[in-house]
Amino acid sequence: MGPEFWRQKQEWIKQMRLQFSRRPEFPETHHMVDDEGMLNQEYFQPPKDALPTPERKWGDDEKRKLLEGIEKHGIGHFREISEDLLPEWSGNDLRMKAIRVMGRQNLQLYKDWRGSADAVRREYERNKEIGLRLGTWKGGALVYDDDGLVLKAIEESNQASPP
Repeated sequence: MGPEFWRQKQEWIKQMRLQFSRRPEFPETHHMVDDEGMLNQEYFQPPKDALPTPERKWGDDEKRKLLEGIEKHGIGHFREISEDLLPEWSGNDLRMKAIRVMGRQNLQLYKDWRGSADAVRREYERNKEIGLRLGTWKGGALVYDDDGLVLKAIEESNQASPP
């Protein structure tokens, strides 16, 4: 791909930005790009008077509250856990934290499951053992494989000892 290809591609990008970023019916979009189709970086900065987002730290207290929420509301009810126990954390934030605490990337098989902190630790250890045995323990969580071996191992483990 030569220089002419890249020049045409840049021209196309410029035209798309001008066509779709500047909308006559939305005056606030008129400053998103300049006349050359270049993005106005200042447009995308927060307003000068915007309040800074308070820094959140995830610690033992938050983990304890998440475990309490899993016991009370169950896996998959992260919005309720957020509203009830951890309002500064979104439901999606808590889902990501639950992936780590349960040790499984896909929480679908745990839908509505409720368990104590000890039960959660047992599930974590079970998932870790399966992941290490099958080579699918990635970033602190059991990750499914394309061959279905992980799902089969989970099902066999659940038959032997239900969660």
